[in-house]
Amino acid sequence: MKLLYAAILLALTSIAFADDAKILASCPLQGDAKQAEARALNPLKRRMAVPQPADIDKSVTLEAMLAPGDDRGRWSEQRAAEITAYVMDVKVGGIESVNCHTHSPLYRDTHIELTAGGSSPEPLIVEVTPQWRTQHPDWTTPALRRRLLGHWVRFTGWLMFDAEHAAESRNTCTRCTHVWRATSWELHPVTAIEVTDVMPVKAP
Repeated sequence: MKLLYAAILLALTSIAFADDAKILASCPLQGDAKQAEARALNPLKRRMAVPQPADIDKSVTLEAMLAPGDDRGRWSEQRAAEITAYVMDVKVGGIESVNCHTHSPLYRDTHIELTAGGSSPEPLIVEVTPQWRTQHPDWTTPALRRRLLGHWVRFTGWLMFDAEHAAESRNTCTRCTHVWRATSWELHPVTAIEVTDVMPVKAP
């Protein structure tokens, strides 16, 4: 009986993965978002261009991204950045409009929480998207968790201000009742990952 249940579960899982693959393949740049804010953000989350050296904003560092103060206009979403940080957590993202509400973890974003060393209640968030995962099959959430958790890692990616989280970010919240991140700025999508295990040297 247990083998029968396992076989049924495997079959249902395979069907769900196949359905999500089709959903993501036909998902437009705006996703299936209805709200204007999400429809504007989603194409930025879905970028597939590789940042060129001229795209990298050298003033963007982990320290600068974690700095306090209202940072809504601190950076440009037309630029990319390269930061080195300590990986505090790696987990599967939510079911979101950007991916047309796919359910399978393989077709959802991977959320990576970064700090300046050790744990922090207000991390910096960077995200690996399922679109980039098609070019890097080893960027699944479980594989990234095994590889990155507890290490210093250099991330490259496009800068994006996720306004949907402004009320939950220390730098932009007003009532600040549920703050779980330092800033709404992210590297999203992440386009390159390199484990360094070397702490960045602060500028004098």
